[in-house]
Amino acid sequence: MDSHLTDISRVIQLAVAPVFLLTAIATMINALNVRLGRIVDRRRVVQERAERQAAAAAGTEIRMLKRRSALVYYAIFCAVLSALLVCMVVAGAFLGALLGVDLARSVAALFIAAMLAMIAALGLFLREVFLAVRSGTHNQP
Repeated sequence: MDSHLTDISRVIQLAVAPVFLLTAIATMINALNVRLGRIVDRRRVVQERAERQAAAAAGTEIRMLKRRSALVYYAIFCAVLSALLVCMVVAGAFLGALLGVDLARSVAALFIAAMLAMIAALGLFLREVFLAVRSGTHNQP
């Protein structure tokens, strides 16, 4: 019994880093969500202006906003996927310790997949920021 308690306490110590990673991922998802909301708000403003003035330039901006919103959406998807995979890492570590099964390779594979999903989310976020800066619509309501 004491051996299991030692194993569990070791797993808890190892699970602390992924939990901090979950906090960082949640913060990123929040930032992406705010950006998506601003893009949607801007698209509404541009569409209303285009309907009133029949502005041809609005079509270009709306297409750019649609592209940016798609990038943010996929970044959110990848970040959420990363968070789910990190949760599976923690669960796998505890299951392995409780059941006495060696899940080290599975846990490592899940962690690598989580990092790849996070890299994809960060890359998509960076691309969206680049498009926002290039188009000049990043600071307009």
